[in-house]
Amino acid sequence: MLNLDNFYRARYVLSRIIRRTDLIHAPKINEESDIYLKPENLQTTGSFKLRGACYKISQLSEEEKARGVIACSAGNHAQGVALGATSHGIKSLICLPEGAPISKVEATRRYGAEICLVPGVYDDAYQRAIQLRDEHGYTFIHPFDDEHVIAGQGTIGLELLEQLPEVEAIVVPIGGGGLISGIAYTVKSLNPKVKIYGVQALGAPSMLQSIESHAKERLLSVSTIADGIAVKEPGDLTYEICCKYVDAVVTVTEDEICAAILALMEQQKLVAEGAGAVSVAAAMFNKIPIKGKKTICVVSGGNIDVNILSRVINRGLAKSGRTYNFTVELEDKPGQMVEVSKIVAELGGNVIHVLHERNDDSASVNSCQLRLKVETRNAEHIQAIEKRLLEKGFKLI
Repeated sequence: MLNLDNFYRARYVLSRIIRRTDLIHAPKINEESDIYLKPENLQTTGSFKLRGACYKISQLSEEEKARGVIACSAGNHAQGVALGATSHGIKSLICLPEGAPISKVEATRRYGAEICLVPGVYDDAYQRAIQLRDEHGYTFIHPFDDEHVIAGQGTIGLELLEQLPEVEAIVVPIGGGGLISGIAYTVKSLNPKVKIYGVQALGAPSMLQSIESHAKERLLSVSTIADGIAVKEPGDLTYEICCKYVDAVVTVTEDEICAAILALMEQQKLVAEGAGAVSVAAAMFNKIPIKGKKTICVVSGGNIDVNILSRVINRGLAKSGRTYNFTVELEDKPGQMVEVSKIVAELGGNVIHVLHERNDDSASVNSCQLRLKVETRNAEHIQAIEKRLLEKGFKLI
């Protein structure tokens, strides 16, 4: 059974392996709260997962080490297991979903693991890993539903209370629940007054649905940019701990996640993956009651697929009111486009894309459409542009 001794022992073992990531004050994330970030994206391997994986491997018997280890992961746990196993001279085999970012697959291979790509999502990789474990006698390193793994992740909770003793709320991403279980157990055991909030992607709310239905539930499918927390079913142990120690679980949308990734890049110069940014998204968009509270958001990982980064930034800009796409119906005569552009320019907008086309489907024969993409400051700036265009008699579509 878990007890605080497990977590202090884990901290001692891991002290020679992990980085002790410092808190970063980030007041602009939500100006009504006092926000701090725990940047586990700066951890060795780019994720908190190293903590649990390395501690679990350190506790294996010599016989278990000799058989080698196997794990399944969307990427971050894989890298933690690979590094932990290689550092102990142990063979490791990692089952990853076929759609895992190439960057994570290659990073896992560089840390010394053999790779087995499995069609489907994390849960499919899990089933394949269990099958291979039974066939070859490997020691399975579970990514979240294991006491040693939870104890390793929970060392973050010990650090948070030391780094900000007056903390009032801690916001944590949830996939299978290992990270929040470790943090919630340690923090609530040492200071029950601190609120613990979990955050899931709207497209993968397995823990939220399980808690709401008072029974562990398995989702039929998951779909989210936050691949690190795209888990269909929470663990038995993590579900029990979350029910007991977590104050609330909320969800964030894909656009909110993208906006959070963008905010971390621009404001804090931090690169976070989708799973790592959901805690910040919840704080940014007031999904949790943290107004006026000293709050820590755990940024759990930074291994984002660079191939999707431009799309993430564009969606983040749109969600944050930093870009505005609109269409105006015009009379097809000289000077109309100039007039629209003049209004945008006078209000400080910057036109970055224009498409002008005649519209054969319009009720008016002598009409055309002007599509514009404009750089803007925020939602209020967009409203001001819309208002001025309407006042000048333009029809927004």
